[in-house]
Amino acid sequence: MECAEQRADEDVERLIAWTQVETPTGDRAALDGFASRVAAEVGAYGATSRRVPLPQGDALVVELAGRGPLADAAPAVLLAHHDTVHAVGSLAGAVPLRREGDVLHGPGVFDMKGGLVAAVSAFALLVGHDHRPVRLLLTPDEEIGSPSSAGTVVAQATGGAYVLGLEPPHPDGALKTSRMGSTRWQLAVTGRASHAALDPGAGINAIDELVDQLLAVRALAARHPQVLANVGVIDGGGRTNVVPDAARAVVGLRFLDQETETAVLAELAGLEPVRPGAIVSPSVLTRRPAWGPSPATDALLASVVAAGAPLGLQISGRAATGAADTNLTGGAGIPSLDGLGPVGAGAHAVTEHVLLSSITQRAALLAAVLSTV
Repeated sequence: MECAEQRADEDVERLIAWTQVETPTGDRAALDGFASRVAAEVGAYGATSRRVPLPQGDALVVELAGRGPLADAAPAVLLAHHDTVHAVGSLAGAVPLRREGDVLHGPGVFDMKGGLVAAVSAFALLVGHDHRPVRLLLTPDEEIGSPSSAGTVVAQATGGAYVLGLEPPHPDGALKTSRMGSTRWQLAVTGRASHAALDPGAGINAIDELVDQLLAVRALAARHPQVLANVGVIDGGGRTNVVPDAARAVVGLRFLDQETETAVLAELAGLEPVRPGAIVSPSVLTRRPAWGPSPATDALLASVVAAGAPLGLQISGRAATGAADTNLTGGAGIPSLDGLGPVGAGAHAVTEHVLLSSITQRAALLAAVLSTV
């Protein structure tokens, strides 16, 4: 822990510098530029990097060779992302960068540039010490459900010894041992336009059809009380004197287990139109499968707890409701833990902040795990 504490000022400087580079999802130039910066900085600790081109921006794969008895072991895989939900201009507007003692406020400091700083600090702590190989994956589209990077996440984690997610932990610092599945599901409806007064019978009202279909979705969710369904987007139509010919809704679905997820999505895929001539087109926009509890995760958590004990860190873990890329690896059966990022609060909000001292603790913990587990 002492070595990590000696790096604390450098870690704070890095986080401040990284936060000053705004990296919203979809801004490819900003994301790719930031990835280049990370590649250059981890290179100082002996790591090599390569790019995986994706539609939203390049993913960055960082490899740190092992040393000592674990040099030829399977790599530990660290998952991170460099996109944030905060738009360009947030620093100069609603989410200014400011420090108040041990607290740093700013866009993305908590979700999740603080976790990425902890990982890079752990790389520095490993220099000259024995450890297993490490693979750090940085993706550009996690905040929108990883639509283009999901396959890369699974591919890079396959064959790894275990996966550690650098997402924020629970508010009390506890790690995350499972996550609900998360699916963004869209229902598009095609009707037929007509004059709403002169010839209403010739039209097929897409909005009315959509409303009836959403009632069916609500009834389906009610039959599965552990499923969360949130209608987050509705749009369609344009004028009150025209029968609308198109409408759509996007629904956020959360599942505790993959069996329920499969059953519900299959039923949603089979929705039929209520009105003759209407066309309903259900589709999955993004999907992260449910990652449930497992003996492999329990064993990994026990090892992390043991690694943190000599540092004076009391580590615990429990289930989480939010989704992240560890859904992909845990759902694929790869031993995974998440929440290795620093403690803070306000993710995605104007109140986003991180506790700087917890970056030091997480860096020390990561270095200890990579050296012993």
